Amino acid sequence: MKIAVDAMGGDYAPDVVVSGAVAAAQEYDVDIILVGDQPRIEKLLSKSGYKGERITIRHASEVVGMSEPAATSFRRKKDSSIARAIELVKNNQADAFFSAGNTGAVVCAATLSLGLLPGIERPGIAIIVPTLHGISLIVDVGANIDPKPLHLMQYGVMADAYSRYILNKSKPVVGLLNIGEEESKGTDFMKETHNLFSKSKLNFIGNVEGKDLFSGKCDCVVCDGFVGNVALKVSESLAETLYIFLKREFMSSIMGKIGVLFLLPAIRRFKKRMDYSEYGGAPLFGVNGVVMIGHGRSNVKAIKNAIRVASEEVERNVNEKILEGLKGL
Repeated sequence: MKIAVDAMGGDYAPDVVVSGAVAAAQEYDVDIILVGDQPRIEKLLSKSGYKGERITIRHASEVVGMSEPAATSFRRKKDSSIARAIELVKNNQADAFFSAGNTGAVVCAATLSLGLLPGIERPGIAIIVPTLHGISLIVDVGANIDPKPLHLMQYGVMADAYSRYILNKSKPVVGLLNIGEEESKGTDFMKETHNLFSKSKLNFIGNVEGKDLFSGKCDCVVCDGFVGNVALKVSESLAETLYIFLKREFMSSIMGKIGVLFLLPAIRRFKKRMDYSEYGGAPLFGVNGVVMIGHGRSNVKAIKNAIRVASEEVERNVNEKILEGLKGL
């Protein structure tokens, strides 16, 4: 199995990306194609001491910046690491693609180059979040900020398939993120979407509120990309801020410093549970291929885990399962 990796994507690329790829090649049964500035990648591989044969390099002369407009970058930078890596998947030279680079550019390149699955009108980004009862999936968190009710219905079907075959949940519970649990809550758009879900074969429990995102009330939370992205950024900020608050309080007194010695194992477990790098990347639902999107701040562990998750998606034929689910709409 071959995973194409955008070596130039992310805040700490290419150093961290190459290190993550090396870790994945040593730990998992995957071949990795690093796409980007070949001389820089070769130098980093040499520095890492990697002597294996599971990593190859494809040169790309251009890089899409994190703040560049998605559509413009795709049109103008045909030799970017994102475009060339996606091209490998399109030409069946790679089985999946991962990038921690410009999210909009990845979504645009994947959609235009690979196309969408039959029956899917818009792609959606899904993330895995920790809850009181394990983990849940939230989709969409930024790919489609102006969807139609049918798009959200399709997200629900794709989230259901992913939860079954990647997250190993036998009968995923699906909820629609809204301002209240009652069917009458929300805009006409939300009411129409609720009606579509109610008529589907999904295990739909109705509307869920923001307070339910981490409660574990449902396995799949569906929302539009605007709301989902705001929820994601607020959640990330809250987790980081809470950890800093706790650290400050513990270090503000002698007793606190003594107490932290006993609580340190629990604090480390808490930090690990909230750490995005444990979950790797976010799958891009709906495109005709396996595409994983990483956080711009992805570290070595996140890169490694994203490559692992991408290989699992390929092995378990998630897109085929999604297509089966769409037949029931």
